Amino acid sequence: MRRSLPPITCRVSDTLIARGHHGLIVTVPESAAGPTETAHAMEVEPGALVQAQVFLLGDEPILLLVSAAHPVDTARTGARLDGVLVPAPPHLTVKYTGQLPGSIAPVGHPANLPTWVDSTLSRFGGLLAAGGSPGTVFRTSYAELLRITAGLSIDVD
Repeated sequence: MRRSLPPITCRVSDTLIARGHHGLIVTVPESAAGPTETAHAMEVEPGALVQAQVFLLGDEPILLLVSAAHPVDTARTGARLDGVLVPAPPHLTVKYTGQLPGSIAPVGHPANLPTWVDSTLSRFGGLLAAGGSPGTVFRTSYAELLRITAGLSIDVD
């Protein structure tokens, strides 16, 4: 039985296609309740899961795309970005991305956010990123992630 994707995921797919990606977004098995289970079900290493997180750099929202196995050191990363970096509260995350925390895609937001991509992700041949709604993902690579987001590489440790 075919299951329709939510409108937000269709917008993410359309954005991916417009930026030269194939746009294929799939659903993960329902048994994949967390990052470890998702990685196992989709046959990637947990570190190859891309987590899109909204932060405030001063008062401005930014998007960090980080490895699920690599937490952000806000003090060091903020210093690299010449400012104070704090996680955005959930209501601002939804406002800036139109997506729920935990399922934020790297693209498909109401407005483009300045984006930085965790250099740790470059260690993996293939990456898996959220598709904009719970239980949806798409495959990509580090180079492609930089390209489709117009992101810049950064060390987040």
